[in-house]
Amino acid sequence: MTEAILLVGGKGTRLRPLTVHTPKPMVPAAGVPFLTHQLARARAAGVEHVVLATSYLAEVFEPYFGDGSSLGLHLEYVTEDEPLGTGGAIRNVAPRLHSGPDDPVLVFNGDILTGLDIRALVRTHESTRADVSLHLTRVTDPRSYGLVPTDETGRVTAFLEKPQTPEEIVTDQINAGAYVFRRSVIDAIPAGRPVSVERETFPELLAVGAHLQGLVDSTYWLDLGTPAAFVRGSADLVLGRAPSPAVPGRCGDRLVLPSARVAADAKLTGGTVVGEGAFVAEGARVSGSTILAGAVVEPGAVITDSLIGARARVGERSVLTGTVIGDGAVIGADNELSEGVRVWCDARIPAGALRFSSDR
Repeated sequence: MTEAILLVGGKGTRLRPLTVHTPKPMVPAAGVPFLTHQLARARAAGVEHVVLATSYLAEVFEPYFGDGSSLGLHLEYVTEDEPLGTGGAIRNVAPRLHSGPDDPVLVFNGDILTGLDIRALVRTHESTRADVSLHLTRVTDPRSYGLVPTDETGRVTAFLEKPQTPEEIVTDQINAGAYVFRRSVIDAIPAGRPVSVERETFPELLAVGAHLQGLVDSTYWLDLGTPAAFVRGSADLVLGRAPSPAVPGRCGDRLVLPSARVAADAKLTGGTVVGEGAFVAEGARVSGSTILAGAVVEPGAVITDSLIGARARVGERSVLTGTVIGDGAVIGADNELSEGVRVWCDARIPAGALRFSSDR
């Protein structure tokens, strides 16, 4: 058996207003909380026991997932009283692990959508007898990430902060947010205080000669930390570009959940999701977007690459592109909201109040 830790305690500040009432891993992606996709992929890889390291809005996880039996898993929950960082959170849940000192423990960040071959990462860890193995991915522009160079055998040689000059970009490999730890390494992380594995644990392990192994897997990978990325990740799950056994339906251009209603002449494309109890009215066009539970899209509205929160309403003929509408917000008729706009929960925008073009 391989067991796993899922780090799901972050506040998701970059995703607000989506995370005002909902922790980031519980925001729906392709019809189910994003965390469901991670748990389902872990189970498909042979994981049986998962400990969730929770903090922000911790009370919502267990009522939804229970003991995990519906997913074929045994789930446990550990809540941090104060945020402990990635390393501190891992150490905080160690008493719930069943592994022996040399056994592998998977660790996942709770905001990464990936096609990683989890079994291959575990095999690499065991065959190289590493202390920690890291999933690495290659990115076109690594300036926003910490770099992780490796030697010809895949052994990690350094952890480099975000490069500031072209000369500092010595590799395009970055830390992709999934690891296999030797259990004894977890137990050696300082307890009871904040610890970052990226800035403290991994560099210190390298400094004392520990074996950190990298596995470059450049299949689908997306950090869902921003609203635009989250919307894209959900659409990619529906379209089948990102793999998950938890998508509640066949992959295709649209996913309409059972109690949702869509007018016959409404057009849904690009991996659009219409959540439970939501309604898309006649003449509306929705592309690459997520309409959460109970939301209403009125006649003639045009929504592209956007997320409409639970119980929100988009008025007739309004045009939304690259926007996020918080839970319960109301966008009146004939508004025009463009890239990057975030409307907070329960806000009210009157008819014709916002435009980026002439009214003619």
